[in-house]
Amino acid sequence: MPPGIQFFSGAHNFHIDQQTVIVYQHTLTDLVSRLNPIADASHTRNIKISPPDSACFPGTRKKVIKEITDWADTIDEAGDGKIETVSSAVVVYTPTPHIFWLHGFAGCGKSAVSLKIADIFENSGRLLASYFFFRNAGDRSTMNRFAVTLAGQMASALPATVPLIEAALEADAGLLNNSVSLTRQLERLVYRPFRAVMEGDILEMTLTKGPFIIVIDGLDECDDKPGVEEFIDHMLLFFEENPTIPLHIFVASRVEQHIRERLDGDGVLLCNLDNHLPHEDIKKFLGSSFDSRAKRDRVIRAYVKAHGKWPTKLDMGKLLEHVGSSFILASTVFKFIVQSPTREDPLTPMARLPLTLEMNGLDGLYQQTLARSQHVPYFHDIISTITLLHRPLPIVGIAHFLDIEAFQVVHVLLNLQAIVHVPGSDEQGDVTVCHKSLRDFLVTQNRSGRFFVQPSFHLRMAYYYFCTMLTSPSYYNPTPFFYHWRSFVTATEPHSLIKQIDLFEANPPLYTWCPPTPGSFFLYGFSRSVFFLGPVSSPDVLPYMLTSWSKELALGIEYPDRIKPLVKSSRYLSWPIRQDKISIKFTERTYEALHQDLQRASTHIHSNFPEHLTQSSPTGEEPVYVMVNALNSWFWFTMVVT
Repeated sequence: MPPGIQFFSGAHNFHIDQQTVIVYQHTLTDLVSRLNPIADASHTRNIKISPPDSACFPGTRKKVIKEITDWADTIDEAGDGKIETVSSAVVVYTPTPHIFWLHGFAGCGKSAVSLKIADIFENSGRLLASYFFFRNAGDRSTMNRFAVTLAGQMASALPATVPLIEAALEADAGLLNNSVSLTRQLERLVYRPFRAVMEGDILEMTLTKGPFIIVIDGLDECDDKPGVEEFIDHMLLFFEENPTIPLHIFVASRVEQHIRERLDGDGVLLCNLDNHLPHEDIKKFLGSSFDSRAKRDRVIRAYVKAHGKWPTKLDMGKLLEHVGSSFILASTVFKFIVQSPTREDPLTPMARLPLTLEMNGLDGLYQQTLARSQHVPYFHDIISTITLLHRPLPIVGIAHFLDIEAFQVVHVLLNLQAIVHVPGSDEQGDVTVCHKSLRDFLVTQNRSGRFFVQPSFHLRMAYYYFCTMLTSPSYYNPTPFFYHWRSFVTATEPHSLIKQIDLFEANPPLYTWCPPTPGSFFLYGFSRSVFFLGPVSSPDVLPYMLTSWSKELALGIEYPDRIKPLVKSSRYLSWPIRQDKISIKFTERTYEALHQDLQRASTHIHSNFPEHLTQSSPTGEEPVYVMVNALNSWFWFTMVVT
């Protein structure tokens, strides 16, 4: 219960049975269930199926871990800038920053350090919450459930906050559905409850043990840059207004401009992990890993018995020089060398080691590994799917997406286990990349070459999720569709947008479980881009979106079968019109095309579907027509007919 609230004060000679504890536990369980935090976002997740798969090898990273724990153990009871005069000097207290930012290049081991820090402070009872962002992992790559996830963990770590979080939810239901700002969510669900309980016995205990810690890893992996900026700005302001609160926040990320310009300043302790040279740690990791593998691998044991220690001292020296200071490269190289032979790659670990020394860092290793499966059917489709998916899928999910058999997915993945997590079951566990650097490699054309994943593949993914919504009455989640449609539009140059769309419409994917519906798909997408919630494209693309929408609308009204699936699924038409005003500049030629298509649509509606029209002039100006389908949904569009 919160400090200051006492039950049975002064009572004695009586017993409170187990039921009291159970009731309180039920309260916590109910609250966590209501908050619905992301289960696999914390440090306790199974890293084999919920990346990043990063953990510090025993006995490594001691120096940087000590630097972080020393910071985390510091308690400032003096006020910010407080000055005291003693007999011999004037003492100025320099408060320890509440925020620690660990940064460094991809693959240098930030996530492993974050996991270790979370484990350390969980064991000491001081971890308030942890959150590991990861791109293309559904809500873990957004800020949508960030605040509720932190609050759910805090409620478990510090039960005194439970009634305060519950009270906040009762007072503002919008805290659960993202209808309020991230700042308000964090303030009401995390910062304010924590601050409220930091008094009395709890504060005394905290000052004795040390401040509570929140660990946030991979902040650069969050796709919501404005949300990241809002979080950082609010965090800095909170600590500025509460300089002695016993709470520290540890943040790990790559250096990106929107993060650096906020964290590289007063109130933040900076640590560049690149400066903590890990050569001895990597040497320890590789040596121990090869020794452990030799005990389990009969081929290596037989080789060692005949030829002596392997890898040799010379081999190990070359390998250490090759991997440099990259832990992820060292780990991936090791997996590549010792992976089981296949028909396509029958080499032994001893024969494979020299090949790794010829590779150009991670890029060379990724190319060499991917080449093992490039000849297998559906290879590129499967790799593109894993790389771009809004949320990871199990093997059967990928098979359903591509409309192929699960064994065909497995056939591709078996040769890629050095760089891709392949679950042991086709139905359970998601297929994920071992490290985000693989995704970076695959979406950068000048690095990946023939393995490059085209942004246009997002169009196919959006189409899949659209078809899923149409054919599954119980399934209504437009988020994956919206994510992939927006990703396609924003990643495609305006001059090639329509070309890509025309190519797709001429040859859409054929699913055994859904008839082709490109007309409905594009009308839905273009309408979503132009008229409804939030812009999904740059101003340069909007004219293309508008003219494409008018074309699809005219075709759909002239040939109703073209959009029948969309009209029958009335809920997809029921969106609120966007309230903001947008200005679209286009040429006279574009205007003529737009006007012609809308005129065609208007003529056919009035001629063929008069029963589905009502007319009103709320402002006395432009006529606004409402087309009502048989299921009583509505779809607004404005036509100016001269």
